[in-house]
Amino acid sequence: MSVLRVGNASGFYGDRFDAFREMLTGGELDVLTGDYLAELTMLILGRDRLKDPSAGYARTFLRQLEETLGLAHDRRVRVVTNAGGLNPAALADAVRTLADRLGIPVRVAHVEGDDLGPRYPDSLTAHAYLGGFGIAACLKEGADVVVAGRVTDAALVTGPAAAHFGWGPTDFDRLAGAVVAGHVLECGTQATGGNHAFFRAGDVRRPGFPLAELHADGSSVITKHPGTGGFVDVGTVTAQLLYETGGARYAGPDVTARLDTVRLAQEGPDRVRIDGVRGEAPPPTLKVGLSRLGGHRNEVVFVLTGLDIEAKAALVREQMGEVFAKSRPQEVDWELVRTDRADADTEETASALLRLVVRDPDEAAVGRALSGAAVELALASYPGFHVLAPPGRGSPYGVFEAAYVPQDTVEHTAVLDDGRRVPVPPASVALDLDAVPEPPLPDPLPAGPVRAAPLGLVAGARSGDKGGDANVGVWVRTDEAWRWLVHTLTVDRFRQLIPESARLTVTRHVLPELRALNFVVEGLLGAGVASRHRFDPQAKALGEWLRSRHLDIPEALL
Repeated sequence: MSVLRVGNASGFYGDRFDAFREMLTGGELDVLTGDYLAELTMLILGRDRLKDPSAGYARTFLRQLEETLGLAHDRRVRVVTNAGGLNPAALADAVRTLADRLGIPVRVAHVEGDDLGPRYPDSLTAHAYLGGFGIAACLKEGADVVVAGRVTDAALVTGPAAAHFGWGPTDFDRLAGAVVAGHVLECGTQATGGNHAFFRAGDVRRPGFPLAELHADGSSVITKHPGTGGFVDVGTVTAQLLYETGGARYAGPDVTARLDTVRLAQEGPDRVRIDGVRGEAPPPTLKVGLSRLGGHRNEVVFVLTGLDIEAKAALVREQMGEVFAKSRPQEVDWELVRTDRADADTEETASALLRLVVRDPDEAAVGRALSGAAVELALASYPGFHVLAPPGRGSPYGVFEAAYVPQDTVEHTAVLDDGRRVPVPPASVALDLDAVPEPPLPDPLPAGPVRAAPLGLVAGARSGDKGGDANVGVWVRTDEAWRWLVHTLTVDRFRQLIPESARLTVTRHVLPELRALNFVVEGLLGAGVASRHRFDPQAKALGEWLRSRHLDIPEALL
């Protein structure tokens, strides 16, 4: 078979439940993948495991498989997933039990070795990001279902590709091409028009899930099943390529993919070809995701309506400050969001929101001490006092951190259906990561008339999180717009447009082949999504905020 068709049916734990059936019945497919893990998911699964040591995996996957395992078997589609989470062996056993009950003869294998909990006893979860060769070993030995834990998202594609085409650990260009295809697929419908800056270009009410047609040389075509919603174009693929990435070197345990070599071309309706991807040896270390419980948090949102908004906010802050002088929570954050308008014709548009968030290791410091004080102000504070919801008892929050360990200290293992254990060796060649020098820039556009307008009229953006950092990828669709963007949207201009980043480290990466800039803002998200540090804790809408900001744009581009 010259082409390997790999589809995706889940981009996160909680994605569209019936996507498995849609992908298995909608068209030709060889492998169906499901990505269930994220930094926040690991924390959630870790808390599940505290209550029940046999838990720790994505139970949704089992329910989806109950409805579709027979379909996959009949159509000879292999299933590869990271739904094993913290306990891939238990999920593999559960799949076998399910298959026996349904009378479907399938071979189930799993990948382990990522759990490094004993090395980090103070963490709730500690898992190394493994590559795809453990998955490949399972598939080569005939597995129909492969369950992994914390592998890289792209490993769900590189593993099947390496097994199918017989790639070895030093086939870096081919592996890098599969990594890029895997990165495009990993978030499901974000590659088919979901969350897309130019969403009005197609019908995105119910986007179909994506698939990649992979070739032996590492090139691929991103597409979707015929008749499904959404659309696939160079823009949707570019957006997903930029999502949660950094510089030109996209490092993984199998290969470092050079994003500055990726070439995209519209091959036809809903078909985008990816080729030209170059790969380098992976770094000598593996990333380890650590999550721990950081303490407890509570939140109250006070509604301030009409006149004297600033004075009302000052009053309630002073009143609550007297409470905090006694309970002394470790962190107290206030944020006034001016959603109000003068002479508004509805009460809601006449109101601003004052958000209070408190954190402390001790639940008592953020629980009744806060909720009781806020409720007691109901008749004793600013005129029109009310809150969006009564404050609760407080809830635990998590902290995500990254560590790194040598590849050869992790026992990456494929565990086959018959119980045999196949060791997966570490990378035979490794290369320390260095920043890629900024490439030559095109000439700027000649001077001409400009008009103040939103950046989003000419540029798309996609943003996301990596631990406490945020990234914003910005791209344009023409060479002329690129000549303007690359000289205009500097780090200093970015900081002006996104004032939250003014005191933080911001790095700009230039990707000319994609006509894209990628900005990494360090520390914007505090201790990561589980700590809910800001209004948009995963920076999902940061790119859309940037697109709404006004710049002087050449009229020739508008």
